[in-house]
Amino acid sequence: MALDQLLENEARAEIERIRASGREQAEAIVRAASEQAQATLDSRKRLLDSQLQAGVVRAQSSATLEVSAARLNASDSGMKRAFEIAEQQLQGVTGLPEYREILSRLIAEAREAIGDIEALEVNPADVALAMELAPGLEVRPNPAVSGGVRAVGKSGKSGITNTLLGRLARVRDAIAPQVAQVFAE
Repeated sequence: MALDQLLENEARAEIERIRASGREQAEAIVRAASEQAQATLDSRKRLLDSQLQAGVVRAQSSATLEVSAARLNASDSGMKRAFEIAEQQLQGVTGLPEYREILSRLIAEAREAIGDIEALEVNPADVALAMELAPGLEVRPNPAVSGGVRAVGKSGKSGITNTLLGRLARVRDAIAPQVAQVFAE
């Protein structure tokens, strides 16, 4: 074999070794890049999944708050309406035959609370009835009094108002939870 043949064979073998080494390095680089890309993809996917879950939780919380607010608003509106109806009903009591007995009791309670009464103030429409129910007392018309009586003590320095609407206003806070529960059910 000639020297040139021998050198050519060695050169080819060296070229083949370099190519094989290059292929191995290229495959290693591709494999590493692929693994890194997959790791990055997996990491991004986990991040997006956690962001999605957080968004779902926020949306559910927001929806729950909105439902609660709507229920509270409906309950509040219903409660306001219930008290408005109660006020209307109480204002209509003055036209009923039973109002005579109701006004009599309201006058008696006011007398007990004040003791010595100078005068009674009632709605102008109730003056005649109040005069019948409290003979001997001065009865004054007062358009601000509705569905009840205002008793004025001697010397005019003390007084008490005893009306149906006033009683409703005093018990409103106490019965509001019960009314709200009725609306909730």
